[in-house]
Amino acid sequence: MTVIDLRSDTVTQPTAGMREAMASAPLGDDVYGEDPTVNRLESWLAERLGFAAALFVPTGTMSNLLGLMAHCERGDEYIVGQQAHTYKYEGGGAAVLGSIQPQPLENQADGSLDLDQVAAAVKADDFHFARTRLLALENTMQGKVLSLEYLAAARTLTREKGLGLHLDGARLYNAAVKLGVDAREITQHFDSVSVCLSKGLGAPIGSVLCGSSELIAKARRLRKMVGGGMRQAGMLAAAGLYALEHQVERLAEDHANAAFLAKGLSELGFDVEPVQTNMVYVQIGERAEQLKAFCAERGIVLSAAPRLRMVTHLDVSAAQLEQVVAAFAEFGSR
Repeated sequence: MTVIDLRSDTVTQPTAGMREAMASAPLGDDVYGEDPTVNRLESWLAERLGFAAALFVPTGTMSNLLGLMAHCERGDEYIVGQQAHTYKYEGGGAAVLGSIQPQPLENQADGSLDLDQVAAAVKADDFHFARTRLLALENTMQGKVLSLEYLAAARTLTREKGLGLHLDGARLYNAAVKLGVDAREITQHFDSVSVCLSKGLGAPIGSVLCGSSELIAKARRLRKMVGGGMRQAGMLAAAGLYALEHQVERLAEDHANAAFLAKGLSELGFDVEPVQTNMVYVQIGERAEQLKAFCAERGIVLSAAPRLRMVTHLDVSAAQLEQVVAAFAEFGSR
């Protein structure tokens, strides 16, 4: 039985072309700055996203952590969404390892933060308060794309308030493909950007933090501190380069497949949220565990949650999604 795994776009396998690029990558010791493939990935992505420098790290969690710690000192504060990975899903690293206080705000229905609320959350310059230093946004946010107009307004606000602006761009390229723009049209508004290579882009590992030369120099020191220095990492960087050079435009297929899945489930009577990119959210309620088990018997791997998330990716075809719709139809008729 062929498995159809819709839990996340992190479950993808490297393609044949990516494996070949990994096997033939020239290597060196990256801690010494001598891995030519890592250096190429960092300079390639920094240039295309409009930054002076970049740093290759093992995970998106580390990339975001280094970004926050490079922007903020102990006792500083960052403003962030309640549902953001940098607040909710990364183990509290900024607080535990960076001594940085989060100031969470509720995400709006479109994934954004209300900028009036952001402005009101900035602390006065008073020794009673943590020093507000940074606004952290995420794009996409649960599959929703932040508009270019919103990003420009956030940039204006942070400049007025003297804040840095960081982007968790775990799915930056999904956002760019959905908007029909070059990714630089998004990243131009930010002081730092974390780009994940191991989600929809299909690499097996790795993220890249982009920023100024000064910020990346600080992040490089912090990377060593938290154990993220790697040696002959060019094999991993080669996968990221291949993904960036060959697997960006195809993200539109994932978006189309997600829309197809959402339409099919909606026609069956399921409560499906509007779809923008590669994530489909369905209200399942108390039958979530039953649905997970039912689908597992049919080779379909789901998470179990009342608000069920299904994520399309390069290892799921439209034909397989027809099987998923059929399974939901069978489940719904029980």
